[in-house]
Formats: sequence, structure tokens, C-alpha cells
Amino acid sequence: MSPISIVLLALGMSVDALIASTSRGAALRRPSVGEAVRTGLVFGVIEAITPLIGWAAGVAASAYIAEVDHWIAFGLLGAVGGRMVLHAWRREADEPAPAVNRSVWILLATAVGTSLDAMAVGVSLAFLDVNIVVIAAAIGLATMLMSTGGVLAGRVIGARFGRYAEIVGGLALMGIGTSILIEHLSA
Repeated sequence: MSPISIVLLALGMSVDALIASTSRGAALRRPSVGEAVRTGLVFGVIEAITPLIGWAAGVAASAYIAEVDHWIAFGLLGAVGGRMVLHAWRREADEPAPAVNRSVWILLATAVGTSLDAMAVGVSLAFLDVNIVVIAAAIGLATMLMSTGGVLAGRVIGARFGRYAEIVGGLALMGIGTSILIEHLSA
């Protein structure tokens, strides 16, 4: 696999995490740079690990992974997105986002939900003559950088548009989950 192909793959695998982290940045009360870096690290590490898991699963487990990964992603992203919309909807327009959105469990669920497609990519890469460690590292690095930037961009969006940005972010997460489900069910 050429370096350009690896970069394009890494960027493609990172888009979901960028959208989710931008939503997170909009939902949090003035997230700090440290919060942005923490989010980027969590998203990046999980996004780097999942293609390795997919690679290790290989051909034998690909049928099992392919049968459930889209349902898991749909459920996780739908639940996290729905929770964001519900909390934003119930909040008054001038009331800040609740601190509970900083939960590490919500962050992990979102990161796992957005990274399951990378696991499927890892399974498919098991059939090619590639260095999976280099590819996984590229995906993790791209995701970390894009997610960190996403939280910081969400901070600006959230300060200007408040709960409406959180609603749009939650709907975007649910849309990503639905898109993953439709893509897999129609294939």
C-alpha cells in the first residue's frame, strides 16, 4: 500500500471521530485544551487498536464481525447521540451543558462506536500484503489530531450556538450510526 493510500485511508477512517469530537466540544462547557487532547488521545488510541483487532481476527472471524459491527455502532452512536439531543432539548437556551457530559464512559462509547468501521477495514487488510502496524498508527495519529481539533472547533461552535449545536451534534452521531447500519444492511 502506497504512502498516499495510507494517508487517505487514515483520513477516511478519522472523519466519524472528527464529527463526534466536534459535537463533544460543542456540548461541553468551555472544554480546555487538555480536554481536547484527552479526547483526541482516547479517539486515536481506540481507532488505532480496532484495525489491529480486525487484522488479528482475520478471515475466520470476519463473518461474525461483519454480522454485528454495524448493529453495535448503530446502538452506541444512537444512544450517545440521542442522549445529547435529549439533554440539550430539556435545557434552557441560556443554561450551560451539564458537567456529566465529560463522563469517560460516554467518551469511550462514542470512540468505540466511531471506530468499528476501522475494525472491518483491519479484517479486509488481512487479505493484503500490508504492514498493519504502520496503517493502524497512521489511522490513530490522524484520528487523534482531527479529534483534538474537532473538540476545539466545537468549543467555538458551542459558545456561539449553545444547545442548538449540541442537538445538531447528537443528530449527526445518530446519522452516522444510521448510515453505518444502512450501508451494511444494503451490501
